[in-house]
Amino acid sequence: MISKEKIDRINFLAKKSKTEGLTEEEKKEQKDLRNEYLKSFRENFRKQLDNIEFVDEN
Repeated sequence: MISKEKIDRINFLAKKSKTEGLTEEEKKEQKDLRNEYLKSFRENFRKQLDNIEFVDEN
């Protein structure tokens, strides 16, 4: 799971991107953080799907 600090940083960079723009270094950091977030999200979602059990009540 991604840390609260990293999520806060993602949100800060997104807001800064909309208001004043990002440097090339910040753009790379934003891309890396987003990729890490998406990877974590996909892994957690996959675990949830793997834990689903189908029950046939017939």
